[in-house]
Amino acid sequence: MKVILRDVLKSKGVQVSESHLDILEQRWQSIQYLKADIEHAVLDDYDIALTSTPGGDHVE
Repeated sequence: MKVILRDVLKSKGVQVSESHLDILEQRWQSIQYLKADIEHAVLDDYDIALTSTPGGDHVE
C-alpha cells in the first residue's frame, strides 16, 4: 500500500516523509473501510433532510 501511495503522490509532485506516509496509509485504509460500509448500507437508514428557512441565516 505504501508503494502505491508514494507513487501516486510522487506523480503529483508531492514529497512525503516515511512517518507521514505511515499516517497517510492508516487514514487511507480508514477511508476505504468507511466507503465499503456506505456501499453496502441500506440507504433508507441514512435519511437526511435539508430545510430552508427564509431569513433564517442569522441567530438572535
